[in-house]
Amino acid sequence: MIESDNLGRFLWYDLMTSDPFAAQAIYGSVMGWGTEAFEGGPKPYDMWTRDGQPLGGLMQLPEEAVAAGAPPHWLAYIGTPDVDATSARAGDLGGAVIVPPTDIPTVGRFAVIADPDGAVFALFAPAMESPPHPGMPGIGEFSWHELMAGDYEKGFEFYRELFGWKVHDDMDMGEYGIYRIYGGDGPPLGGIMTRPPEMPVAAWLFYIRVADLDAAIERVKAGGGQVVNGPMEVPDGDRVAQCVDPLGAMFALHWSKGSDAG
Repeated sequence: MIESDNLGRFLWYDLMTSDPFAAQAIYGSVMGWGTEAFEGGPKPYDMWTRDGQPLGGLMQLPEEAVAAGAPPHWLAYIGTPDVDATSARAGDLGGAVIVPPTDIPTVGRFAVIADPDGAVFALFAPAMESPPHPGMPGIGEFSWHELMAGDYEKGFEFYRELFGWKVHDDMDMGEYGIYRIYGGDGPPLGGIMTRPPEMPVAAWLFYIRVADLDAAIERVKAGGGQVVNGPMEVPDGDRVAQCVDPLGAMFALHWSKGSDAG
């Protein structure tokens, strides 16, 4: 495995949606994000910005994805120094390459992968090494990355092989099973658990840090979105809510101690 400061880090987040203009209004209201057009790609693409700094992107869900039955969704890009080698390794481990390694001029190289359970993520090798984010993610930034896998141990092993992730803790959630907290050498990145029977497919869910969870929930509802689980307190005293935007994309809100400090 090639070492890199970006290896295994979540570097970028794209929203693939059926109505980018409506999505701008929704997330602008809930998160306070702005948008900025990106002119370097072959398709219309806007970048999400927080305090003027880009953190992700927004684009029309491709027709071929719609034809394949893909709903609007968030897609996270995980860092690797070698997209081609990691894509090949993902295939060896039972994953599938959905979009083969592709260059984005001046930006970097990416590929889209489905893990062995079908959960989709992207690989990304940026053209320029980006330094790790210091400290806790700020308000309006992605703060937790949760995978509902077919089997949490097998799911974790796939990503461990690709990115070198380590077990930080295994929490016994009773009837829901083990919730495995994972990450690199720094703070935890997220959690992995076996999906419940009522959840039809394995999938990633991304949490965004907010200053006031209850106020953010009201903004979600006012914009036509729904809260599908929560609000609830998690074992460390933080509070979360899982939501779906009016266009069908799942996301989650995360209030942590000190969130009101930004």
